[in-house]
Amino acid sequence: MRKIVGLMTCALLALSALSARAASVEVQWLGQAAMKVTTPGGKVILIDPFLTKNPKTPAQYKNLDALGKIDLILVTHAHGDHLGDAPALLKKHGVRMISPNGLALSLIELGVVPAKQLLRMNKSGTVQPLGPGIKVTMVPAEHSSELSHKNPVTGKNELHIGGEAAGFIIELENGFKIWHMGDTGLFGDMKTIAQIYKPDLVMMPIGGHFTMGPSEAALATREWIKPRYVLPMHYGTFPFLKGTPQQYQQALGSTSTKVFAISPGDVLSF
Repeated sequence: MRKIVGLMTCALLALSALSARAASVEVQWLGQAAMKVTTPGGKVILIDPFLTKNPKTPAQYKNLDALGKIDLILVTHAHGDHLGDAPALLKKHGVRMISPNGLALSLIELGVVPAKQLLRMNKSGTVQPLGPGIKVTMVPAEHSSELSHKNPVTGKNELHIGGEAAGFIIELENGFKIWHMGDTGLFGDMKTIAQIYKPDLVMMPIGGHFTMGPSEAALATREWIKPRYVLPMHYGTFPFLKGTPQQYQQALGSTSTKVFAISPGDVLSF
């Protein structure tokens, strides 16, 4: 009997693994760097959820209930257009957030987010916050990370430590890998990150001014990263983010990388 039960368990596990591989990965861009990722196993990961004050987020998603269930939140750095609605969503859903260590510590000290909901980590660290099927690795980004906080007692805005800006490599149940770069300028170790983690999809800032512009992003794509797919982000939200997907594609030239120039609210399946 034990042998039969064991065989049945193995068969169910194998069937589950096959089902995960067959299921698609869904990515919804919600404007700026905000992304909603639905994994093959049905987990929902929200990244940099700047929504209610984001001029490019579709009106329906400014109602946070429209997002549906959320299993995990990732925040790349402390700036308001990335931390965004994360505290409100954490309170609403009771889930955990992964962020750079310095940002997490400041949010705890300021009483913005309970410590139990923050998974502190740092660059090169890997965690499995949703079980063994999904891995999240923090990788470098070249950017700043000041935390602006309105003191509830004085009503004045204050600047606090936000840790260092970062990006995330997210490996899903079927082996599909996403690199959300956060905000970043060009830096040579992008090549090393790509060699180590081999991302399938790169969510790449192209707007310029505070991040890479189209030409820098194209160079990184063509010479160092060479991914299967790129989803441009962090452009057009504010007037000074002038880079466009068309400029990026033109600078990129002829490559095997497929670029998705989509509108906020659109969903991609892989």
